Amino acid sequence: MNTWKRNLYILMVAQFLVMGAMSMIIPFLPLYLRELGMKDPGQTQLWAGLIFGINFLSAFLVAPIWGSLADKVGRKIMVLRSGFGMSIVILLTGLATSPLQLLLLRLLNGTVSGFIPASISLTATNTPKEKSGYALGLLQSGGVAGSIMGPFIGGVLAEIIGFRSIFFLTSMVVFIATVVVLLFVKEEVKPDPSAPRQGFFSEGSFVLHQKPLVFLFSVGFLLQFAMLAPMPQMSLFVSELGAPGGYIAFFAGLVTAVTGIANMMASPFLGRFGDRYGPERILFYSMIGAGVVFIPHAFVTGVWQLLGLRFILGLCVGGLLPSLNTLIRRYAPAGKESTAYGYSTSATFLGNMLGPITGGFMTGVIGIRGLFILTAVMLLLGSWWLKIGLNHNRQTSKQRVSRHVSSA
Repeated sequence: MNTWKRNLYILMVAQFLVMGAMSMIIPFLPLYLRELGMKDPGQTQLWAGLIFGINFLSAFLVAPIWGSLADKVGRKIMVLRSGFGMSIVILLTGLATSPLQLLLLRLLNGTVSGFIPASISLTATNTPKEKSGYALGLLQSGGVAGSIMGPFIGGVLAEIIGFRSIFFLTSMVVFIATVVVLLFVKEEVKPDPSAPRQGFFSEGSFVLHQKPLVFLFSVGFLLQFAMLAPMPQMSLFVSELGAPGGYIAFFAGLVTAVTGIANMMASPFLGRFGDRYGPERILFYSMIGAGVVFIPHAFVTGVWQLLGLRFILGLCVGGLLPSLNTLIRRYAPAGKESTAYGYSTSATFLGNMLGPITGGFMTGVIGIRGLFILTAVMLLLGSWWLKIGLNHNRQTSKQRVSRHVSSA
């Protein structure tokens, strides 16, 4: 088996384990806070929101730093740093005795995190360019599968072993996944240690002056912002529609899961199509498809209609992030791929943070049906923005070539 394929399959399984382990604990933070002695429902929700968001905030701030460091010392070591770091922090989280300790540990977890973006960077730089779309799509499938299974497994285990024990189990799973990467993943394309290196700010400025990358970072932010904005409101929408048999929690979970299942199914195929026809086309049409599918969300009258639309949405979503990551690799300056992925990760984390907050506010103003229409408009405008950005880059490149030819 080729080294890049072996790396891909191992990292895909590792992402499944890490995302599964991490998502086992996130849905139960409010219940864990109750176990820590917090009784007031309003305070519990406030602290749960802070504890959930603080992880994204710290990860948003440090992602470019870890990305720049990966270009200097290697991508595999960044995967290991993150994996072992998170396993220690999650272990300590299971020992927390107050909400403040939990908040600080989630802040620290975001600071040391980066297993997923480091795996993406390692895969992208150690996979043949003509196979990168397929590889990144398959990698996303592993992560999505883990995020689907995690809450279900976590719910079962919470009833059997309790919340604290879930943190200990999560820590062990992340540790095992990291050890597997340590032993079996081989980084063949490594940074040249003799290559001259600039400082963090100089390298960051250089990357941010690449106009195609800035367009792609803004698209990544928009994608996460738009996709996550309606998510916290879905359970309320399912309740409003009237869940069959009154099983609101079950169907609310199913609405999320069915999107993830379709995403997992579509990612490798759309990644392969991107390798054949161009990732920019797949990203463009996937954004249009997702935007169009959001429109009938606003007019559904039953849960089964919503489930069907969420499945179709998942098929479109499967082409978004793998294509985006493939394009980032294409436009990243040689030797600065991980720095570019670091800024891309920051942009998506910012979308992760601001999307649900803004979505919650807008739902209070225009209702969730209005939010679906707004999300559709954002995705359709985003596809237009992507087209403009990449077309501008092509025209600029052609002008440079023509000037070079005429001067020669």
